[in-house]
Amino acid sequence: MGRTYRVSIGKAMTHYILTRWVAFTRFLDDGRICMSNNAAERSLRGIAIGGRNWNFCGSDAGGHLAAAIYTLIKTAKLNDVDPQAWLADVLARLPDHPAKHLDELLP
Repeated sequence: MGRTYRVSIGKAMTHYILTRWVAFTRFLDDGRICMSNNAAERSLRGIAIGGRNWNFCGSDAGGHLAAAIYTLIKTAKLNDVDPQAWLADVLARLPDHPAKHLDELLP
């Protein structure tokens, strides 16, 4: 039984990889693409650890708002912008900023 199981798993893995070969080898063509997803998993660790805190956002709309704010904070960090300073600057400029140019406030 053990050998048959290993052969079946091997065939399944081979089929899976070969049908997705372009995606599996994309990192070879573009040096910006990481070979593993470790960086993505590390960036999500804070969300996973704080999971009990996020359970009660008050409503679905509160959950969507929390996700949007968390995304902006992570984007600021990825662009080497201090999230607290950026948010303070945006909140100070927001009342007088034209609605058509909100993209100028992004990190």
